[in-house]
Amino acid sequence: MKFIHLSDLHIGKRVNEFSMLEDQKHILNQILDIIDSEHPDAVFIAGDIYDKSVPPTEAVELLDDFLFRLSERETETFIISGNHDSADRLAFASRLIENSGVHISRVYNGKVARYTVEGVNIYLLPFLKPAHVRRYFEDEKIGSYTDAMRVVVDSLNLDANQRNILITHQFVTGSSRTESEEISVGGADNVDTEVFAPFDYVALGHIHRPQNCGSERIRYCGTPLKYSFSEAKDKKSVTVGELADNGELTIRTVPLVPEREMVELKGSYDELTSKQFYDNTTYREDYVHITLTDEEDIPDAVGKLRAIYHKLMKLDYDNQRTRSDSSLSLDAQADTKTPPELFSDFFTAQNGKPMNEEQEAYIQSMMESVWEG
Repeated sequence: MKFIHLSDLHIGKRVNEFSMLEDQKHILNQILDIIDSEHPDAVFIAGDIYDKSVPPTEAVELLDDFLFRLSERETETFIISGNHDSADRLAFASRLIENSGVHISRVYNGKVARYTVEGVNIYLLPFLKPAHVRRYFEDEKIGSYTDAMRVVVDSLNLDANQRNILITHQFVTGSSRTESEEISVGGADNVDTEVFAPFDYVALGHIHRPQNCGSERIRYCGTPLKYSFSEAKDKKSVTVGELADNGELTIRTVPLVPEREMVELKGSYDELTSKQFYDNTTYREDYVHITLTDEEDIPDAVGKLRAIYHKLMKLDYDNQRTRSDSSLSLDAQADTKTPPELFSDFFTAQNGKPMNEEQEAYIQSMMESVWEG
């Protein structure tokens, strides 16, 4: 069986107040072209279809068009909800469209939907928290995300003599994050790879950087577009897999080319606005993050730079003043630190000393309780 693995479309997303809808329309058209050339038996979309649980009308229309065009192809499409989606809203009318070849997982009710394509069992497991699983397995001890996933997988009673694929949306321990993902609380949402051992392939969503998790059988395909400057040097792609009758798996990627790149530029104002520089670059319509090295702030720098770099998203300075400004340093790290780490920094700044072990354990448990709920 041949499949294409997608995830984290985040349709309707805005990045630094710029709408990504036109970029998403471009990349979805490109994905359809890849599907036409690859002729897969199945397409997996592993969660975070939308960027918000209540997506804007334009996002719904774009997904509707994409799914309609997918349904015209000779392939089966399997979709689960992610942590950004509303499982109820995404699954609306799912039973009505089953016959079109588009299969959308419904809200988890203690059971996992199973389909069979070319002799391969495909299981659809939307984003779950331990509390969701406890509701249906009251006799099981479920204290973590790994516990919850293990209980769910065990309940499937998989036949090891058959080929089995899982589509799910979780954070697997050790995965490399980017700034555009939701930050978890101190690793509270980690799922260990061992729970996925019974599957021939696990199509993961949630992490935006394409990567294998211990083996190519457990894989994040990544987002089809870059959604933060921490991904500026990443190469986006579509994952194409083939699972042979004997269980042998081959994985490769097909590159995706965005309509606009994400670019980081650094230099003085005079350097970046010199005609010799910008005439020889292709950045004028790209999404740009500029770091100015001038010691003095440039009046109306954003307005002036946008006359050249039309999609300037972010501007900051790197000079003696900013390097000595400790508060800026904290702000710059806020997107990548976990909430317990941020609270620890705040506590130290307020009290002149770090928290002790008892205080750290209390804050950790409180935050994990809030996160799980």
